[in-house]
Amino acid sequence: MAEDDRGTGPLCLVTGATGYIGGRLVPELLAAGLRVRCLARSPERLRDHPWAGDVEVVRGDVTDAESVARAMRGVGIGYYLVHALGTGGDFEETDRRAARIFGEQARAAGLHRLVYLGGLTPRGVPERELSPHLRSRAEVGRILLDSGVPTAVLRAAVVIGSGSASFEMLRHLTERLPVMVTPSWVRTRIQPVAVRDVLRALVGCAGLPKDVNRTFDIGGPDVLTYQEMMIRYAAVAELPKRLILPVPMLSPGLSSHWVGLVTPVPASIARPLTESLRYEVVCHEHDIARYVPDPPGRPFGFDEAVRLALRRVREAQVTTRWSSASLPGAPSDPLPTDPDWAGGSLYTDCRERSVDAPREALWRVVEGIGGDNGWYSFPLAWAVRGWLDRLIGGVGLRRGRRDAARLRVGDSLDFWRVEEIEPGHLLRLRAEMRLPGPAWLEMYAETDGTGRTRYRQRALFHPRGLLGHAYWWSVSPFHAVVFGGMARNIARAAEADADARRPVREGATTGDG
Repeated sequence: MAEDDRGTGPLCLVTGATGYIGGRLVPELLAAGLRVRCLARSPERLRDHPWAGDVEVVRGDVTDAESVARAMRGVGIGYYLVHALGTGGDFEETDRRAARIFGEQARAAGLHRLVYLGGLTPRGVPERELSPHLRSRAEVGRILLDSGVPTAVLRAAVVIGSGSASFEMLRHLTERLPVMVTPSWVRTRIQPVAVRDVLRALVGCAGLPKDVNRTFDIGGPDVLTYQEMMIRYAAVAELPKRLILPVPMLSPGLSSHWVGLVTPVPASIARPLTESLRYEVVCHEHDIARYVPDPPGRPFGFDEAVRLALRRVREAQVTTRWSSASLPGAPSDPLPTDPDWAGGSLYTDCRERSVDAPREALWRVVEGIGGDNGWYSFPLAWAVRGWLDRLIGGVGLRRGRRDAARLRVGDSLDFWRVEEIEPGHLLRLRAEMRLPGPAWLEMYAETDGTGRTRYRQRALFHPRGLLGHAYWWSVSPFHAVVFGGMARNIARAAEADADARRPVREGATTGDG
């Protein structure tokens, strides 16, 4: 789309557009008449979003001053929606460095407004006693406020919305455990906020007066303990009453592993969430309403926010999820080219099958793989692999799918991520389970020289070190069962799908004589 067609408002730079909040903020900014440029390390991951043609996307990283400077040319408002959570023990330093670069480049480029979404911190608690997650969020906010560019720092506690990490944690804990032995932090008071109200505040900050340089607490009207949130979630979801038994010995660290086993949220993400619940996180002002007035009936209460989120989940209308962002520590090597790859050993497992069905039927099965549909082979083996991955801190199989029928580049898919998709032809997945080397799985729907439909499948693994080679050879005896069965069952599923959609022959009897 030409720039003249994109709107007439100020140009906004959005970082974190591949993440949960950023992916939802972009269309809201566009709807408000603002122009949008997205800074992304992997621009191709934004390609399939419905709003992709309405924005400008530039490649870059917030830790690279040169790419940030390029992205800020002509920009009036910068949205900082990234953090290095879970990238290792030095994530605070990474957050600090990225925030300084963003602030310095914003001042040099003449931006007139920065907007940052941080975490609500407890009043009266020394910053050194906060969890590393909250401490880093607070420090990033200070750095941006001191950048010389007027900054609005929005501070939220638990964000309730379909696909948010906090909501998924709450939902799965409550739905899966009718009787819960819970950590003591379930008694901590929290002020949750609906994601719709977070987005409304973020968009509204684009119009703040130039002299506003401060933090704003944002929250819903309800202050609840986590235990009360689970009880009220169960009531909204029409579940039987839950029995909750808090015990003091479950520390945030231990409880994060418990959350990781019960919910789709891995321990690496659950830990900062649970650590943040040790202290009361309640808003102490609602000054944002002076600049961004609350519409009638807003902000949403907890029950209504849950009801809206559940409706989105049940109608498969979840636009972004907590897993939309790249998994910290996930490999980022490019897919090795065939056959002249010079990067070392590359193991492959290739399977092909003829399919007695139209190519469209085969593609429906391929694009629908994973989540509730499973992986079409040896379910126990996939389940065991998922559990092993969870036990060593990986994501496991329970992330599921964003949409039951459609995929787009960047979607998480159980312990894979969609790296490439050519509708009707190719689905390439990149492994995000814990492995001694990067791995990919490719699935093709093709037509051969005789006009018959053909399914082609290729698994690739690039071993790192001796452990990587040992891993491949230890699991290769199972490939015939896992990958061979997968190819066979995908072909059968496509044939069954085609049969089910085939119209009844004219003149066929209907059983009435």
